[in-house]
Amino acid sequence: MVSTNTVHCGQCILVVVQLITIDDIEAAAARIAGRVVRTPLAPCLWADEDRPLWLKPEQLQPIGAFKIRGAANAIARIPEDARQKGVVAYSSGNHAQAVAYIAKLHGIPATIVVTTNTPQVKIDATARHGAKVVIVPPADRESAAEEIVRNNGGTLVPPFDHPDVIAGQGTIGLEIATDLPDVEVVLVPISGGGLISGIATAIKAMAPHAKVIGVEPELAADTAEGFRLGRKPDWSTDDRARTIADGLRSTPSELTFAHITKFVDDVITVTEDEIRSAIGVLATRSQQVAEPSGAVAPAAYLYRDLPKGRTVALISGGNIDPTLFAEVLTRQEA
Repeated sequence: MVSTNTVHCGQCILVVVQLITIDDIEAAAARIAGRVVRTPLAPCLWADEDRPLWLKPEQLQPIGAFKIRGAANAIARIPEDARQKGVVAYSSGNHAQAVAYIAKLHGIPATIVVTTNTPQVKIDATARHGAKVVIVPPADRESAAEEIVRNNGGTLVPPFDHPDVIAGQGTIGLEIATDLPDVEVVLVPISGGGLISGIATAIKAMAPHAKVIGVEPELAADTAEGFRLGRKPDWSTDDRARTIADGLRSTPSELTFAHITKFVDDVITVTEDEIRSAIGVLATRSQQVAEPSGAVAPAAYLYRDLPKGRTVALISGGNIDPTLFAEVLTRQEA
């Protein structure tokens, strides 16, 4: 869902994307207080002296990922009469859990569309929150959710392409800038772009000197390419599905790419091996559990030449398959 204004200019029509503001994010923070955890900044004693590092551990949220913030804000904004008709979402896993959990808190039904390549641990967690789970091929998840809304009613809560979702995710940036006002670098994973859109909006409003850098897996580096070329990327679903980081397989919308273009300083990539290694480093040196998607920002800190200064790296989620986690830790010890 893109928030736009239409501007008529002679014989042409321009569509202007409406960006969220710091006011939207502050309102979201008040709205979701008590529903989400205000996560701390955890200092890393093993970090470089000229690049002190703090981790923002969003895996500490009740559903194990940051997605609860956007879901809580979006659902709270649905009018009461419409809310009782239920909510529908499509997701690679963490947004599914977030919508299911928040819907349960409000006592409303939820139907969640996930894909055939969604980790079973995330499907099971979604079902435990009482949601009806529908499994479809990756390319069909949006159309399947839209069809459910047409046939059964309810309100669609998209994973990133909505101002309320973006504002909810932006509360992370609000907390970072409040807890570390002199932050100089903020590392954020990118998928559909809702997370970095919200965080970057907050950081640029509250700590405008700080650089916001997006991080993607090399195998799903569509935003990095689009950022470099100055246009929204257009990678296929199959291309983006190659990465182990299952939460980073979406592509930005017009709305999120507009935020990225305006507020993000750079977009960089990390390899699959670097993601795996970062999971191990976080577990053994910081006692933090990260899923592959949640480890890409710390991986960038570990393996890329980044600007010096006080750095925050977001751990976006910790819903990792136990077998994969054991494999990564075994490799770490070898």
